[in-house]
Amino acid sequence: MAMSVKHMYIIIVTLGVLSFIFGVIAENKKPANGTAILGKGVVICKYRSDHTVALGLLSVILLAASAVAGFSSLFYPYKGKSIPQAVLLRSTSFIVFLNVALGTTGLAAVLLLWPTISEQLHITRNIHHNLQTECPTANTGLLGGGAFLSLDSALFWLVCLMLSNNARNDYFEDTAADLKGGDAVNYEEDVVIKSA
Repeated sequence: MAMSVKHMYIIIVTLGVLSFIFGVIAENKKPANGTAILGKGVVICKYRSDHTVALGLLSVILLAASAVAGFSSLFYPYKGKSIPQAVLLRSTSFIVFLNVALGTTGLAAVLLLWPTISEQLHITRNIHHNLQTECPTANTGLLGGGAFLSLDSALFWLVCLMLSNNARNDYFEDTAADLKGGDAVNYEEDVVIKSA
């Protein structure tokens, strides 16, 4: 069964929403700090069992899958018909939304990965020689912010897909008119309209 634009909408939204949900759950389940156990000249931090790292990584993986699905959906040949990339890249609004989608995806990945990696480092490197340590955890709020940006990223990929679908429909309507003897539309050259 060939993929349709509607299927791609559903895939992108589902992956983006799941990434958002796992990121928010990871933020809510993250402990505020660990328990300090004093030893001879060291402090051992004991952290309660939580799934912050696993949920954070799952959120990042779903964000990446949503971005890959979003980007590949823009140039996918639906119904076996593809259009030249120059037609899509000619639209200023498409370029703007594509760059915004790429930017929000990158920023969401940073905001999700940073606390996930630092939380894993806190758990594995739990012996401190500073006796005043309070057994810190990852920064609060970053996972939640990354989760919201992950959802925003999926929505921007949807807007890009809508714009590319409109460009695709216009292109095939214009080429059908060319075959029927209508006015020819040249997509290869820029036409500059000068006001008199």
